[in-house]
Amino acid sequence: MIKFWLIALVVFAAVEAITVGLTSIWFALGSLVALFAAMLGAQLWLQIALFVVVSGITLAFTRPLAVKYLNNRRQATNADRVLEMVGVVIEDVDNVAATGVVKVDGKEWSARSMSGVRIEKGTLVRPMMIDGVKLIVVPAQERAEVLK
Repeated sequence: MIKFWLIALVVFAAVEAITVGLTSIWFALGSLVALFAAMLGAQLWLQIALFVVVSGITLAFTRPLAVKYLNNRRQATNADRVLEMVGVVIEDVDNVAATGVVKVDGKEWSARSMSGVRIEKGTLVRPMMIDGVKLIVVPAQERAEVLK
């Protein structure tokens, strides 16, 4: 089993080196502990248990910190501010026909309905999210209900 844990350690470490996203480092640590246990003559069930426990504990305690501090590259864009505004439908929003244009902050956006319901021209809408170059919208009075 020493060879198995050594191979596992190398594979998990290589995956981590390639991805650099803290995706498998926990399993590499679990493999390392299991490798030491195998070298000391521990039974297979103990090696597996150590691998699972060490991997699980390190994952549970370090993953949230890693995500919080290492994955903070997302930056808000100027487009994000439309999510706090109200717009008006200038072309009926119809997901089935793949049509719809809304005007928000003086700019025209392609739009789709969040619920799939057709929204008619002239209706006030609130953008809920940006999907590529499209705004996903709900009628303005519906947003208060969605946020409850």
